[in-house]
Amino acid sequence: MSLLPGAAAALLAGVLHALSFAPSDAWWLQVLALAALAALVQGAPVQRAAALGWLFSVAWLAAGLWWLFVSMHRYGGLAAPLAALAVGVLAAALALYYALALAAFARWRTGQAGWDAAWFAACWTAAELARASWFTGFPWLAAGYAHTDGPLAGWAPWIGVYGIGALAALLGASLAGAASRRPRSLRTLAAAAALALASLLLPQSFTEATGRLHVSLVQPAVAQDLKFDAERLAHNLEALAQAVRAARGALVVTPESVVALPFSMVDPAYWRDLEHALARDGRSALVGVFLGDGQVGYVNSMIGLAPDSAATQGRFYRYGKQHLLPFGEFIPPGFRWFVRAMNIPLDDQARGQSSAAFEVGGQRVRPLICYEDLFGEDFAAASVGPGAPTLFANASNLAWFGTVMVLDQHLQISRMRALEFQRPFVRATNTGATAIVDHRGRVTHHLPPARSGTLDGDVEGRLGDTPYARWLAAWGLWPLVASVALVAGQVLLRRRRTPPVGDASAPG
Repeated sequence: MSLLPGAAAALLAGVLHALSFAPSDAWWLQVLALAALAALVQGAPVQRAAALGWLFSVAWLAAGLWWLFVSMHRYGGLAAPLAALAVGVLAAALALYYALALAAFARWRTGQAGWDAAWFAACWTAAELARASWFTGFPWLAAGYAHTDGPLAGWAPWIGVYGIGALAALLGASLAGAASRRPRSLRTLAAAAALALASLLLPQSFTEATGRLHVSLVQPAVAQDLKFDAERLAHNLEALAQAVRAARGALVVTPESVVALPFSMVDPAYWRDLEHALARDGRSALVGVFLGDGQVGYVNSMIGLAPDSAATQGRFYRYGKQHLLPFGEFIPPGFRWFVRAMNIPLDDQARGQSSAAFEVGGQRVRPLICYEDLFGEDFAAASVGPGAPTLFANASNLAWFGTVMVLDQHLQISRMRALEFQRPFVRATNTGATAIVDHRGRVTHHLPPARSGTLDGDVEGRLGDTPYARWLAAWGLWPLVASVALVAGQVLLRRRRTPPVGDASAPG
């Protein structure tokens, strides 16, 4: 059979999959897209299944990550064809995880509707976990993020984003089986739907309120090409100082690197003036700046200024970013030429160390810088137990990528973390999405993108551990890996007992 019709269907399904994420938040569209993929590979030979899975994923990731073009072309100076090619190469490389997963599905499927649906979900989850972990990980647009709303959201405090992605894949594969009228496929679909809805019967409240904190989230809206402009630095610093002085919150949070200089290169009088302005009202602030120097390395950091701090004497809270962004914050071996061509300031940074929370107003605030909030497994261990943070504060600068789609996607990621840990999230960003998210993942306050301003609002701190937070802190993502391995073992055992009849995946 010609690959062409199936290829077109796989590409279309991949685009629909990308559209299921923010800003549309159409979770059901993802289930339909995965059902289409499962139907396409249901009886396909190994090579065809791999090709269809790769095409689906290229379309999905290219359509969902196209905004990387903005950073490389508009701000990095790459010619438009080269920037578009770079996005395509990234999507093609990441899609290899899913090509291998679908090849494994085709090679070892059982021919039994229930086990094939479970095997499809296991293979899909294996690809998601590999993409999240290997080569420092890049799990942006992991399937589970499409379900910050909808019936699967209730599973977040139990199994997290990758567990939800597995359930979505199980639903999609079961739907594809039912559409093809395979034996027992309706029973499989009913069981998958019942499992998806089972969270409605599970406990959903695991944290308790620890009081309210009034926060002010600063959004400077400084264009990326002016952020590091030497002629604009003094103006940007003064605008920041005015915003901090005018803020009313007990905690003021700025975006990452809002001070686009190393801490040591800023006039000490600037820090003294900020501290005095905060101390007059007993307020505190988390300010984005670079710590370190050219010898030990610069660290993308948040410093905490409080009434009892003394920044000019080195007595202040500090948090350094620990999960660095490839190409933007560290240079993978062999790619220095590519990063240098894009003229990224401070492109090879050092990692931070501290995981302690910043205490203010009876709350413990854990900073997360930019895409660190994609990696709940990184900060889970520091987020459970009596000394755990009561709220998370994400500081980001997405001005590199424009304002279309990327801001909504990152906000959706923070919403998923809020659901998983049942902690509120406050987000202070340069151009958006500056927002307050409560412990149920609901956006309670939001600033329009690309406009300068300060978002004021109350946030309710929470303390307590969700089941997901507890097992993630103890074992990381290994329980999900073990679940995939368990399904794989059962599938191989059943194939050995009852070889599939007329299996199209057989060699030759």
